[in-house]
Amino acid sequence: QLQLVESGGGLVQPGGSLRLSCAASGLSLEGYAIAWLRQAPGKEREEVSCISSSGGSTNYADSVKGRFTISRDNAKNTVYLQMNSLEPGDTAVYYCNAGQLDAGMKYIAGSGWGQGTQVTVSS
Repeated sequence: QLQLVESGGGLVQPGGSLRLSCAASGLSLEGYAIAWLRQAPGKEREEVSCISSSGGSTNYADSVKGRFTISRDNAKNTVYLQMNSLEPGDTAVYYCNAGQLDAGMKYIAGSGWGQGTQVTVSS
């Protein structure tokens, strides 16, 4: 069974950077599209970015375009989210998910979720 573990969160000042990691065990990530999602207090979970199984296609929410970069290393069974120019609005618990992309590049979430990693952007 596929298990996902997120790491790399923390407290950072506005304008700072963090790199999140999503490490998988139990199964290979190779056949999955992977998404990073986040949930801030009192808000619904939102998709931040996703990457196709090959890594050749990526999508980003408008709020993070130009600041966040998703990548994957299938040999390490790990997906990353590089977050630059962080803003207080990026404060949330970040989750990764293994799913699929439909023909229109819309991400379809899988059933497994990790515990998430907290990102707090504050001065």
